[in-house]
Amino acid sequence: ISPVPPYSREQPIFTTRAHVFQIDPSTKKNWVPASKQAVTVSYFYDSTRNSYRIISVDGAKVIINSTITPNMTFTKTSQKFGQWADSRANTVFGLGFPSEQQLTKFAEKFQEVKEAAKLARDRSQEKIETSSNHSQESGRETPSSTRASSVNGTDDEKASHGGPAEAHLKSENDKLKIALAQSSTNVKKWETELQTLRESNARLTTALQESAASIEHWKKQFSACKEENDQLRGKIEELEEQCNEVNKEKERNAQLSRRLQELETELQDKELELEELRKQGEIIPQLMSECESASQQLQAAEKKNKDLEEKVRTLRTEVEESKHRQTNLKTELKNFLDVLDGKIDELQDFRQGLSKLGVDN
Repeated sequence: ISPVPPYSREQPIFTTRAHVFQIDPSTKKNWVPASKQAVTVSYFYDSTRNSYRIISVDGAKVIINSTITPNMTFTKTSQKFGQWADSRANTVFGLGFPSEQQLTKFAEKFQEVKEAAKLARDRSQEKIETSSNHSQESGRETPSSTRASSVNGTDDEKASHGGPAEAHLKSENDKLKIALAQSSTNVKKWETELQTLRESNARLTTALQESAASIEHWKKQFSACKEENDQLRGKIEELEEQCNEVNKEKERNAQLSRRLQELETELQDKELELEELRKQGEIIPQLMSECESASQQLQAAEKKNKDLEEKVRTLRTEVEESKHRQTNLKTELKNFLDVLDGKIDELQDFRQGLSKLGVDN
């Protein structure tokens, strides 16, 4: 059987894409990838042989060439993975699909093709049984014809009286013998194929048991992976929190970097100021001498100020005393003026009296 079917004989009836796997021949448990990526997987129908095949080619390499028989079973092991055992190839094929819908379509097509293969096998067996029965009936009829010919006369008589009929019967007898031999050969062939199918069925049963054990193993691994996944999720959350802390720390570092730049700028300004102060520090001795001179002058001025303050106090005291004396003088002057006014009034009265006396006199 050619891996790539000739289109004059086999035609694709269904095509999809999937990742192809084969069971590990040593362990019969682990899957080995047969393709590095998703490849085309197709159902082909051979009209001359009335058979169906699943074929997949990855580049120039044939990775699936499986003839479908009625004994095959396609099993869904997960939402996106299915498998079937091929006894002729002595392996188990697995397909991983991108979606559950594609897996469902492939499984439904597998069941349809399986039913069609079963109908084709049943029709073929009916034809074989019919041919076998016809051969047996022809074989039983042949001796009676021979006996009849013997009864009818000798060989010379047959040659003289029934030559054409005898030749025809002989040719028919030869044909029936050939058909009987072919039927026997076909029976042996079908017995061999039946034995092969039984052995294949036994291997399939073993493969299914191993697949069941593998499924349990994968379930345990799935549970372990799920727990590990939960732990990894927890770690991821912790790492995300740490990343948030790191981001916050980065922001703080950025702020500190900006602050450091500002401090460096301020430091440069301070260094410039310090340089100015150093330049000014060079004239400090002169300023110190001037300051000492100014201090001496200040001390002299303070001394003079103290003397002046003493003088001011003295003058204030004298002013106060003068004011007090002035107040006393004012009081005495007022009293004197009051007395003087009284005296003047008396003199005025006296003058008026004198004037009056003078007039009177």
